[in-house]
Amino acid sequence: MAVHSKRFLAIDLGASNGRGLMANFDGERLTLNEIYRFDNRPSQVGKHLYWDALWLWEHIKKALVKATAVADGPIISLAVDSWGVDFALLDKSGNLLSNPYCYRDPQTQNIYDQIFQRVAKEKIFAIAGLQFMNTNSLAQLAAIQESGSPPLACAATFLHIADLFTYWLTGTAVSEYTMASTSQLLDARERRWSTALIRDMGLPAAIFPPLVTPGTVLGSIQPALVRELGVDNVSVTATASHDTASAVAAVPAEGSNFAYISSGTWALLGTELDQPLLDDRAFAHNLANEGGVFHTIRLLRNIANMWFLQECRNHWAALGSSYSWSELLTLATQEAPFRAFINPDDPAFFAPGDMPSRIRHYCQATDQAVPETDGAVVRIILESLAFRYREVLEEVEVVVGHRLSPLHIVSGGSRNRLLNQFAANATSRPVIAGPHEATAIGNIMMQLVASGDLATLDEARSLVARSFPVETFLPQESDRWDEEYHGYLTVR
Repeated sequence: MAVHSKRFLAIDLGASNGRGLMANFDGERLTLNEIYRFDNRPSQVGKHLYWDALWLWEHIKKALVKATAVADGPIISLAVDSWGVDFALLDKSGNLLSNPYCYRDPQTQNIYDQIFQRVAKEKIFAIAGLQFMNTNSLAQLAAIQESGSPPLACAATFLHIADLFTYWLTGTAVSEYTMASTSQLLDARERRWSTALIRDMGLPAAIFPPLVTPGTVLGSIQPALVRELGVDNVSVTATASHDTASAVAAVPAEGSNFAYISSGTWALLGTELDQPLLDDRAFAHNLANEGGVFHTIRLLRNIANMWFLQECRNHWAALGSSYSWSELLTLATQEAPFRAFINPDDPAFFAPGDMPSRIRHYCQATDQAVPETDGAVVRIILESLAFRYREVLEEVEVVVGHRLSPLHIVSGGSRNRLLNQFAANATSRPVIAGPHEATAIGNIMMQLVASGDLATLDEARSLVARSFPVETFLPQESDRWDEEYHGYLTVR
C-alpha cells in the first residue's frame, strides 16, 4: 500500500529574518523546504528600539498563502516559533497597544538594581532559575513600570512574540510553556506562573494567560482570516514556540550525557535535564533553567554569537564591501591565529552599530594587537567565540558534576565549518554539526506529536537522525589551543 505524505508548515521568526518552511512526513523520514523568507530588523524610534509586529504579521500571512499554493495536498497543521523574552501587550478588546520593544532596547540598563530593591536576587533565582540578563521579560516589564509607560497600565493580556501571532491566527490567547520560561516570571519547579514574583514586582497577575505545553492543538485559523487569504482551514498547534526549545528538541543525540549549542544570533550552550537545578552553583554561574519539550529542562547559558558577524557584515556592506558568509570565513583563514581576543559577552558589543571599531577599541584597551584587516576581525571573533564556548561548557560541567560529550551544534550557525572546527579544538571534544534547520525541525516535531505520529522524545530524535545529515569535527592542535585559552582568560 502506498504511503501518503503528510504536510506541515513551520513559521520560524528570528531576530534577523523570518521564514515559512514546508515539511513532508512519509511515516519514515522528514523532508523540509523553505518556501518563503523575509528580513526582520528592529526599528529605532526616538530613544527606543521596536519590533514591527504588523510587518511580521503581513509576512506570516504571505507565507501561509504561499504554502497553500505550493502544497500538493492539505496542510495538516502549522505552528509559530520565535526568539524569546520579547512580548506584546493587548487591551481588553484584544487590540495591540504598541509595537513590542526589542530586547536590545537600552531602557533595561541597570534595571536589576531597582528590581533587587523589591525582590532579592537569590529569591528570584530560587523561583525562576533563570540567567540574569537585561533582555529578560522581567527586566523589560520593570523598565516599563519605571517609565510610567501607558500600555502596561492599559494592558489586559501579555503575550510573547510567537504567542501573539498564534492568537491572531486562532483567537486563542495562551502562553506556551517553553516561551514563558524565558520570562523570569515562571516558577521553574512548579512550571507555572509565579504568583509570588508577579505580586512582589507589583505586576497585574490577570494579564498573564493560561499556560499550554508543546504539542497542544489550539484550534483552527479564524474564519475571517481563511476568507481574507483564500486558504484552507488549517489546524494551529502550540509547538515549542521558543526557537531554542525547538532547536534543542531536534538535536540528534543519543543518551543524556551530551552538550549542545543552538547557534544563531545567540549561542545557547548547555545540556538537558529532567528537573531544574536551582542550587548555589547554578546561581553562582548564572545559568538558566529553561523549559524544554517532553517535560525536560534546558540548563544553559546565553552567549553573544553570530551577532558579531551579522553586525560586521552590515557595517562593511554600508561601506561598499558586501561579503558573503563564505568570503568572510575565507578571509579569516588567511590571517595569523591567536593575535587577540575579545569577551563576546562584554556589554560594549550589545547594541547595534559599528562592530569592527568596537572590536579594535577593545583590543587596544586590553593591550593586544589591533586588527588591521576585515579578515583579522573575523578571526578574532571566531577564536574568541570558540574559547567562550569552552569557558561556559566547563561552568555547566561544574554544575552538573560530570563531563559532557559530544558537543552538538545545531541551527544556522552549524554551517560555519571554521567555527565548528575551532569549537572542537577549543573544547577538546568531538563536535557534531547539524541539522542547520533545527528550529524548524523541532517546530514540526511537536506538530507530529500533536497529530499522533510521534510519542516520545527518543522517537523524535531518531526521526531527525535518519532524516538529516550531520558532520563530525574532531579536535586538532589541542595543546596549542589549550595554551592559548589561558591567554584568552587574561583579557576576557
